[in-house]
Amino acid sequence: MQWQRGLLTEWRSGADGRWSGVVSSVVNRSGSRSGMAKATQGLPGDALTSAQSYLTLKQAFSASADAYLPFMTVFGALGLVVAVLIVGNVVSGAVVSGYRHIGVLKALGFTPRQAVTVYVTMVSVPALAGSVLGTVAGWALTGPIVHTAFNGIETGTAALAPPAWLPVACLVAVPLLVALAAFLPASRAHRISAAEAITAGSAPRTGRGLRVQRWLSGTRLPRAVSLGLGQPFARPARTALTMASIVLGVVTVTFATGLTGTLLASMEPPDGFNGRTFVHVQVGAEDAHQTVPKLTDAQIEAVLRATPGSDQLTSRAFERVGLVGYTQPVFADFYGGDALERPLHVIKGRPATGLGEVVAGPAFLDQHGLKLGDRITLDVSGRLLPVTIVGEPIEGNARAVASNAATLAGTGVRLHVVEYVVRLAPGADADAYVKAIKDADPGLYPNVVTHDGIGPFASVISFSTIFTVLLSVVAALGVFNTVLLNIRERRRDLGMLKSIGMTPRQVVAMTVASVAGLGLVSGIIGVPLGMAAHRLIVENITIMVFADSMINVWHAPQLIAVALAGILIAVLGALLPSRTAARLPIAEVLHNE
Repeated sequence: MQWQRGLLTEWRSGADGRWSGVVSSVVNRSGSRSGMAKATQGLPGDALTSAQSYLTLKQAFSASADAYLPFMTVFGALGLVVAVLIVGNVVSGAVVSGYRHIGVLKALGFTPRQAVTVYVTMVSVPALAGSVLGTVAGWALTGPIVHTAFNGIETGTAALAPPAWLPVACLVAVPLLVALAAFLPASRAHRISAAEAITAGSAPRTGRGLRVQRWLSGTRLPRAVSLGLGQPFARPARTALTMASIVLGVVTVTFATGLTGTLLASMEPPDGFNGRTFVHVQVGAEDAHQTVPKLTDAQIEAVLRATPGSDQLTSRAFERVGLVGYTQPVFADFYGGDALERPLHVIKGRPATGLGEVVAGPAFLDQHGLKLGDRITLDVSGRLLPVTIVGEPIEGNARAVASNAATLAGTGVRLHVVEYVVRLAPGADADAYVKAIKDADPGLYPNVVTHDGIGPFASVISFSTIFTVLLSVVAALGVFNTVLLNIRERRRDLGMLKSIGMTPRQVVAMTVASVAGLGLVSGIIGVPLGMAAHRLIVENITIMVFADSMINVWHAPQLIAVALAGILIAVLGALLPSRTAARLPIAEVLHNE
């Protein structure tokens, strides 16, 4: 197989000595005919068996990697939104707490636009530094992630690397996004006059939130807790931004928890296979260093069944076949032996255990515009084989279908078995079984396989866990910033409260209570949103399909635990600044004020 003048060409010599091949055009429509003529120059007129657009091949090549895109997109979008909210919260808090500073700047001759520029620049400089660090770290992680996404896919000479413009776009777009997020709250510095700013100082406006605080003071809650619960109502805009950050953190935790549950449920084997040991036996030589088996298929199966420890056996024959009505050839697996439900483990429909039945993965159905119940015709070595699509496995090759040995036998075509999977009996010695198979025929290559329940999706679960931790930390940092701003604004109040007998522990309780309530409400809001995002993503992955039982992974204890994540994020973000508030010296605070 080679890339030649914009075409992918593949030629094979048949048993009659004639050459046949496949040409996949990767040029535009106007140049496809001339390109194909150059690729087939000097060959017989009937040498070309099929032709297809390169887009079809591209879609099949990247089908498995496309499973990563929805997850990465969700986490990336959530990360950007949380970052924008934090930037807006920081600048808004800086403007509100810096009224006196704004008034001094304007009194010294700064124009309203220059005052706004001060605050936008204040955020843009660290944003640019953070963008550089983030781009470098992201570029370093891109390679391993891309190779993981294409793991198991034969890439040939194709280069798996992100485009060169990507880091440049990040370095330009992210600082611009931060500047835009900072401009809106900074515009308050444009409207306020110098005299108003200087006289306003840094204290919140009188009376804001007092009604709620008075109502809370009449409850049986401890006084420190009631004071803390009333504080968010003094700054509703800041409270809304903080809650939005916590909500997105809860959405991320909920989405990642549901995704992990779905993937773990999808890897559960059929009944009777969980926890059992299997021996995978490769038949024949994959390269020049391996030996061709001396036994026939029937003899190999007899040896595998007769060897002590064997319980069940499944065989697989493999062939590239034509698909009538489509230019692109496909691959067909024909399974025989026992317990076909395992290799034909379907989510929708039923296994292809009857004559003339096949199962096809969601990527195959999507690319060919088919659905369960449709009939297709396979060309198996010149024999036409009409079959019905009766099942859809959780995933599958975009260019492959699977059937059973009885269906293949009906065509009269004999295919060699390429592998066997043997389920060992409970308590059987797997190493002894493998040694016996190797001794029976050097052309058999057995190896022990233990079902781990997670292997193929381990990378997706790892990525989602890492992103969840990162976004939760970012949301906690947003809470941290809010609490710091509140403490700075309320230094005089804290000093007065401590002077009349409030202990450091009560100060901590008051400060933590001021955001714990936000965390509870955010958890109640974020859990349904996270569940909706989880269902939306897993139901719209074109290369995978999940049963309803794999999507509905939520239970009451789990939902309660996820909802409490909002409180956990809020409390973690408030602990450190609350301890700082508890240590504020009374005399110093009142003297400075």
